[in-house]
Amino acid sequence: MQKRMTDKKGALPSQMIMEMIHAGFISNAKEENVRPSSLDLSLSGEIYETEGIFQPKKSETVEQVLGKIKKKKYSLDKPLLRDKVYMIRLNERLDLPHSVYGFCNPKSTSGRIDVHVRLLADFVSRYDTVGHGFSGSLWISVIPRTFSVKLYEGLSLNQIRFFSVDTRLSDLELEIAMARYKLLWRKGDAHARGSAKKPAPYAYKDLLIKDSDNSLILTLDLENKDLGYEGIVSKDVISGVADSRIIDLSKIGFYDQKKFFKPVKKAGNYLRLKKGSFYILSTHESVRVPPELACEMVTMDERSGDFRSHYAGFIDPGWGWGKRGEGVGRPLTLEVRPFEDLIVRQGQPIAKIRFERVAEIPDCLYDTLDSNYKVQSGPRLSKHFK
Repeated sequence: MQKRMTDKKGALPSQMIMEMIHAGFISNAKEENVRPSSLDLSLSGEIYETEGIFQPKKSETVEQVLGKIKKKKYSLDKPLLRDKVYMIRLNERLDLPHSVYGFCNPKSTSGRIDVHVRLLADFVSRYDTVGHGFSGSLWISVIPRTFSVKLYEGLSLNQIRFFSVDTRLSDLELEIAMARYKLLWRKGDAHARGSAKKPAPYAYKDLLIKDSDNSLILTLDLENKDLGYEGIVSKDVISGVADSRIIDLSKIGFYDQKKFFKPVKKAGNYLRLKKGSFYILSTHESVRVPPELACEMVTMDERSGDFRSHYAGFIDPGWGWGKRGEGVGRPLTLEVRPFEDLIVRQGQPIAKIRFERVAEIPDCLYDTLDSNYKVQSGPRLSKHFK
């Protein structure tokens, strides 16, 4: 396993992404947008309101499709309204090496305010994907679901990860990695003394639920003091007056959460999630991502229920690792939307993650960066809230 982790094949780390920028494989990217094993993509000022989202055919650019459908030129000077569909060109252009391909995820902040973001690429009939040696422009579809939002040029709503080979861990490699790196932890008081409960790692054999598909199943936490939040749906226009509850993404630590979210409360020993509502919840397990690995939250099997558990799903190398490996993991915040009325209880399967090798240890790790989400110990709203 150690040999495979150092053969420079896998998810590309920050220094290799930087090399691709300098070599011209990635155009118009800012170096400050390079993360441990991903690149934040940035908005241009070119935006259209459309009747729906679409996928280009293999012979079409996104711009050519926009020329064939009904659209309305829009401006980032105006808020993007709830449940409207917008197409925004990204600043970056890719001319990838033949051995490199990529996948995109919305950023955590986008997911936590229920803004749905999908990448569209020239000649690609799939969302959030670019193939080996891709060459073309990039766009995103943006659909604010619960709140209207104010965006700006240069802002990042999604991130792209680059790969040279598929390096997701097999079930055997996952079990070895759990023993070696302590990937999942039981929560406790990190400063506990004496008989107080201390964090402790899970062993692979401790996991009661497995899908045997190279993944780890995470469960819902209803023991936290703050169980989570339900989004209060924004009414964008009332008698022609714009709703004052628009979230301006340039304002950090600005908004009173009570105007946008209400706390969820248990009914006895369970939580009732309403069909179509949007919830911020948390995993019971704390996740620890070592420098040699990255992690992605993936779609739950439909046997677990008819719901979406995340809209942003990438976890950088070094998450919950600490500066020198002293970390004991960190819970993952979930962005949950049920498609049927659900009753959920403590320990119920709620999310799934997969680990993958990085080609080499990144020059920077998540826990060494300045991030709003490094201190979360339960469900955490986006950085725009006080």
